[in-house]
Amino acid sequence: MRITLSDLNTKDLATLVQRTITTSDLGKYAVISNHPLLSELKKVYTEYDAVYTKSTYSGKGTDVASADRDRDVSFRALKNFLDGYRKMPSLSNYQFAEDLYQIFKLYDLSLDKMSYSSQTAQMKKLIEDLEKPENIQKLNALSLLPAFNEMKSKQDVFEQIFAEQAGANANLRNMKSASSIRKDLEKALRSYINFITVMKDVTGWELFYADINELVKAAKNSTVADHEKK
Repeated sequence: MRITLSDLNTKDLATLVQRTITTSDLGKYAVISNHPLLSELKKVYTEYDAVYTKSTYSGKGTDVASADRDRDVSFRALKNFLDGYRKMPSLSNYQFAEDLYQIFKLYDLSLDKMSYSSQTAQMKKLIEDLEKPENIQKLNALSLLPAFNEMKSKQDVFEQIFAEQAGANANLRNMKSASSIRKDLEKALRSYINFITVMKDVTGWELFYADINELVKAAKNSTVADHEKK
């Protein structure tokens, strides 16, 4: 029972291991039941199955972009209102609008065009400044507290989703690479096949060896077929 496991593509290797485990677990062959080599093969295959189809990134990028757009909209709405209000001296409290607009200006009127991290840093400073008692009074006088609270809320949501994305991406990168785990799987499968081959002439092992040998032949044939297509 010979096969060069490194010649198998990802799918065929996974298929061979799956079929080998399934055949071993049928209950027909007591000789292999609960064998340590079978347990090791199952363990490594579980790790391999989780890794070889994994994404490089978490897929949360769309959620982050959406949350960023939401905070941009709330930022621009408040900024633009203050900009318009401050230009109309005939309106009561127009000076409050001017004062608050200058705070926006201090942290960059175009901060919504910045990178995620730069915008977050500036937004946090802007919000901290606007939360000072004297500025809260001005926002309240202009009936802008709801708009301000919405901007704060959108910023909080963005930070939460961004943190989730960063954590998920870090977890993915910390997983074993597919190439590394494949070597472990090949080693475990090779040890299992070699052991069965050694035991093939021992009473009780003949039929089990024959079944596994057929699986190995099928895997080898799939490799030959792949080469012929190229």
